[in-house]
Amino acid sequence: MDLFKTYKLWPIEPVKGLGCKVWDKEGIEYLDLYGGHAVISVGHCHPKYVAALTSQAGRLGFYSNAVENSLQVTLADKLGRSCGYPDYQLFLCNSGAEANENAMKLASFATGRSKILACSKAFHGRTSGAVAVTDNPKIQSPFNKTGNVEFIALNDTEALEAKLSAREFAAVIIEGIQGVAGIYEPSADFLQAARTACDATGTLLIMDEVQSGYGRTGRFYAHQQHGIKADIISMAKGMGNGFPIGAIIISPAIEASYGMLGTTFGGNHLACAAAIAVLDIMKEEALMDNAAKLGDYLMRKLQGNKAVKDLRGRGLMIGIELNPGFETLRDRLLFEKHIFTGGAGANVIRLLPPLCITEAQADIFLEAFNDLTA
Repeated sequence: MDLFKTYKLWPIEPVKGLGCKVWDKEGIEYLDLYGGHAVISVGHCHPKYVAALTSQAGRLGFYSNAVENSLQVTLADKLGRSCGYPDYQLFLCNSGAEANENAMKLASFATGRSKILACSKAFHGRTSGAVAVTDNPKIQSPFNKTGNVEFIALNDTEALEAKLSAREFAAVIIEGIQGVAGIYEPSADFLQAARTACDATGTLLIMDEVQSGYGRTGRFYAHQQHGIKADIISMAKGMGNGFPIGAIIISPAIEASYGMLGTTFGGNHLACAAAIAVLDIMKEEALMDNAAKLGDYLMRKLQGNKAVKDLRGRGLMIGIELNPGFETLRDRLLFEKHIFTGGAGANVIRLLPPLCITEAQADIFLEAFNDLTA
């Protein structure tokens, strides 16, 4: 049996990792500045993370959500205190796409409305509802297209207010920072206008923090830079440091009823053990502060390089838009300098390293980048 072709694969197979480094099956060491799509938050194979998973696997790996699970309660308490939303409710699932699916479903239940407003160039996942609010015709099949979704340009406050004034949208969904689009940030004015318009029209504000959350931007959620609160927040990626887990946190004003949301694997014992370990490590090692510090350092040092057309992002979510002539730079970083980075189209390099990256490791990247663009 062959594998279904989903991604164009690099001819490299990482088999071991530690911190911000991975090694392939040939024993070659690579600096990981992509973290497997922003998934690796506290570093590969962190000893406390490994110990937590190993210990839990030795006790109980799984039982259904039909019984109590105190690990879920512990995770909810730690997450609430860490993220600044201690009075919100937690629903656990398995991925970012699932988180966004459940966020929109819940908004529709709560408001009785069927429409969702999303932003152009958005990426919210590949499941049916998530891809319907993803502005990418390459992954949106005819089945996914629906009249229940409308798009506006990111940061178009006038269009946002005009759409919501009709009072027919259950929610507006906005990424904390658009990642796949090339690292584009909603402005403070746009988010504050969204909050005001949602309040005025009975619309819920969903912030998709799947990629931009969990300390990556120097705040727990990227939207917290702009002084607003969301009604529902989706998250995943860095939440489990590689173990599949996703979640939404939900305003206390939204009432739950049995059967409204549900999941088999979501919030299982191993996933919760992983997520608890991540929060503990983030706090103990001040990784959110490190993300802010190292992000500023990288952005400052990249300024003025002739290959760089534009720099965007916050913390350790950085987009380097390249000038013409440097389209192969990402490949050269990987194959010549052994540094993993991400991409967004042909001309943007995405940096999404583990939050434990050091200044010395940042300097390795900067030296390689400068050498290849000299």
